Formats: sequence, C-alpha cells, structure tokens
Amino acid sequence: MSSSANHHYIPVREDWLARRTEDALDPALPIVDPHHHLWDRPDWRYLLPDLLADTNQGHNIVATVFVQCRAMHRATGPEAYRPVGETEFVNGVAAMSASGQYGATRVCEGIVGHVDLTIGAAAKGVLEAHVQAGGGRFRGIRHITAWDPDPVIMNPAYTPPRDILFRDDFRAGFAQLAPLGLSFDAWLYHPQIPDLTALARAFPETRIVLDHVGGPLGIRGYEGQRDEVFRGWRAAMAELATCPNVCIKLGGLGMRINGMGFEEKAEPPSSDELAAAWKPWIETTIGLFGADRCMFESNFPVDKGSYGYGVFWNACKKLAAGASAAEKAALFSGTAQRFYRLES
Repeated sequence: MSSSANHHYIPVREDWLARRTEDALDPALPIVDPHHHLWDRPDWRYLLPDLLADTNQGHNIVATVFVQCRAMHRATGPEAYRPVGETEFVNGVAAMSASGQYGATRVCEGIVGHVDLTIGAAAKGVLEAHVQAGGGRFRGIRHITAWDPDPVIMNPAYTPPRDILFRDDFRAGFAQLAPLGLSFDAWLYHPQIPDLTALARAFPETRIVLDHVGGPLGIRGYEGQRDEVFRGWRAAMAELATCPNVCIKLGGLGMRINGMGFEEKAEPPSSDELAAAWKPWIETTIGLFGADRCMFESNFPVDKGSYGYGVFWNACKKLAAGASAAEKAALFSGTAQRFYRLES
C-alpha cells in the first residue's frame, strides 16, 4: 500500500509488521473469519494470494466471509445493479478456493454484497440478481450508514444522511431482505447504535449483525474522551442486546477512527497489548450478548495497518481464555456459521 493511499485507512507496512511474529495459540481451534475484504485499487492490492498469506499463519482458518468494499462493480448497466459485479468477482474467487488448489480454507464461503436500499421495493430485483450471481454463496448485504458531523471522521467513499435508518425509502428496501432469507451487516459509529436498535425492533424477522463492536470513536472530538465514549457505548449496546435478531462482530478496533494508536508505536503490538487494549470492549459485548451472538472478525486488510493477522487471532484467543469450550466454539466459528448459514 503506497503513501498515496486513502488517508481514511492506516497504511500497511509489511516490513514493520514482520518485526512481530508469534506462534499460534491453540492452533487446532476452528476459526471462521466472518469479515474480510478483497480489492484491487490503484494504490492497494489485496486479492486471494494476499489473503492466503495472512490466513496461513498457523491458525486453523476453516472458512471466511467476504464483506462488500466497492470491489469490481460493473462499469456499465443500470446503476442499482452495478454492485452485482462485486458478487460475481467474489464468487469466482470462492470457486478458485473450492477447487482445493489453494489449501483447505474455504475462502469466501459466504458473500455479503451491497444494494442501495434507498431504492425501496426495487431493491428486491437487485437482491435476486446477487443471489443468482453468488452461486449459492450470497448471504446478505451491507449498506454503510456510518455518519458523524465531522467530515474528517467520515469515510469519503460513503456519505449517508444522518437519519438514513429512519427513512421510509431505506426501510422499504430493508423490508426486502427477510423474505429472501438475507441478512444485514450494519456499519455505523457508536452514537448511532440507538438508530440500529430502532431498526431491529421494527424488523424483528431480519437477521442483523453489527460490525466492529459498534464503531467506538476515539479521534477528533472524541479524543481523550475514552471513558465517556465507553459509558455511552455500553448503555447503547445494552439496549441493542434486547433485540434477539442482532449479533455482534468482535474486531475492527485497529482502524484510524478508534484512535488506539497501535500504528504509532516503534514496534507492532503483541497479542498481549492488543488483548489488554480491547478487553473492556470485548468482555462487555460478550457479557451483554452472549457468546452465541458474538463472532470474532479480522476486518482485514483494513486493520492490517495496525497489527498482523496471526497476532490478532492470538489476542482473540487470550481474550477468550476464560470461556468454556462451547463458548469458544461459538465465538470463533459457531456463531458465524449459524448467522451466515455456512456449511459445518
């Protein structure tokens, strides 16, 4: 990743990451990584060989789920249908993996694509096109709704309106998911968690997973406010936990917006350092939702600017050290398999 890469992301420095290696803890434990991306951008390429270089670091990654990232949209055709190109691309990668030629990991066994839900009921046709393109692997969509009044916090690629989760057109599109058996990945910032709670209550039959422990912010106006952010985040998460149709992804805390500063250290962080920094957020989430509604996720390559893949999974295993065997199975594979309806 070059220095010209989007400033919203922390640049990946392979030479820096290489200075921290750890043997995999509990290497036989099956892991489903339910959140990663693939893309080929002018200043950042992360395709199947790059993903495999990360997943082949000693941990037992049995399957993965791809999540939308604006990769390989169609260049022509109706605007609403152009994101179907991403599903076509990822299904091709999944087919490569399914050949067995690239190892035992079932890469992209689940696919989460994108549909602009603000097109309302017309979203049904686009969803059906994704299902057809997905070759039996398409599981749901993500429509990013992360919003903050500070434009520096916002990802410039996504500019949703503040009230999008309440809008009639968005909800008309959202209503098309459950009848097709499809799920919704929610990505927003922690002040917006109550908006998601309202949406989950309005659509109790729709399976929802909140990405990245709800997006706690730690930069700009939130810098130096960690305790206050945590209190507000925890209260909102406790209310969201009353919605049985919602699960949580445990990860995504290596992003610029979290303000944890791992990338600023002279040496890449160890799994002990990561586990210590994340413990309040991860333990609180598991305590509120239970292991059967939580799943560890890598969010690679976005989080790769802050730490290595193998070190990340060691940190997760240390955070789950006090869990029962059944709870560990849920956190590392079972919840993801059930939510995304993957093969065992």
